[in-house]
Amino acid sequence: MIITKPLIIKQPQAGKLIREMRSHLGLTQEQLALHLGVTSSSANRWENTMVTPSPLAMQKIEAMLTQMGDRGKELLAQYSP
Repeated sequence: MIITKPLIIKQPQAGKLIREMRSHLGLTQEQLALHLGVTSSSANRWENTMVTPSPLAMQKIEAMLTQMGDRGKELLAQYSP
């Protein structure tokens, strides 16, 4: 069993990361919210740096970034502390 460290990114970096990821994937905030199982207002608040995503949401965001391949790795490296 491999235990990985959870992705922890605070605002405003989290909002910028989420916006770039969503833009690269060609998703609206509503579509991103559906993929992550949250409301579109949650996705909007994340992107506008009002609220930091929950640990569960960050796990799902990290999974989406991993599926993006090299571009996802670049975004993680750019915005991770």
